[in-house]
Amino acid sequence: MLLKTASTLFKSVTTAGAFLAAGLSAALALTPDQQKTLSEVNSYFNSVKTMHGDFIQFGPTGEQTEGKFYLARPGKVRFYYNPPAKLDIIADGKSVSVKDRKLATQDIWPLNQTPLRFLLAENIDLQKDAEVTNVVAEPDLITIVVSDETTFNSGTLTLIFDAKDYALKQWTVTDAQGYDTSVAIYNVTSNGPTNPKLFQIDYLANTRQNRN
Repeated sequence: MLLKTASTLFKSVTTAGAFLAAGLSAALALTPDQQKTLSEVNSYFNSVKTMHGDFIQFGPTGEQTEGKFYLARPGKVRFYYNPPAKLDIIADGKSVSVKDRKLATQDIWPLNQTPLRFLLAENIDLQKDAEVTNVVAEPDLITIVVSDETTFNSGTLTLIFDAKDYALKQWTVTDAQGYDTSVAIYNVTSNGPTNPKLFQIDYLANTRQNRN
């Protein structure tokens, strides 16, 4: 169950990254005001080089999982589940790992072969690199809906930002079957110091794992 939860979070995170790199055909149909909003959100993305805080994930059947996340662009992120879960998702700039410390297992993928490479890119451009189907600006929140078919997901992604400072608050992935997985982030600190050790993958663990 824990590994399934980790895979769901990994899928939602990587799908978010994939949607940021999907294409631009739908974005061309947006109004000037919507394009302006995208530009402002884009500026926010590129002003944030590091970020850390808490997250809570809501699964499609109502399950909840909490933890902490740390991000350092380009290329690095970590999602650490609070106890009793013993799971980590780490990107170290070249690879992505999902590690279950309870089961002593770890799966690794090349970062440049996963959609996370877009979310963690040094420069993100929503206007050029995303298939945006709708932008809704309200007094408190900005909602951006993106559509794409990827290896990790076929469906839609809804990104929710604070209308005042454009900070990312939540994303929801809706798959082809209509199931939602939402991740909300809070207590976020942007552009603060980071510890490089947070993003270290234990590659030797895979060697030991394959020997057993």
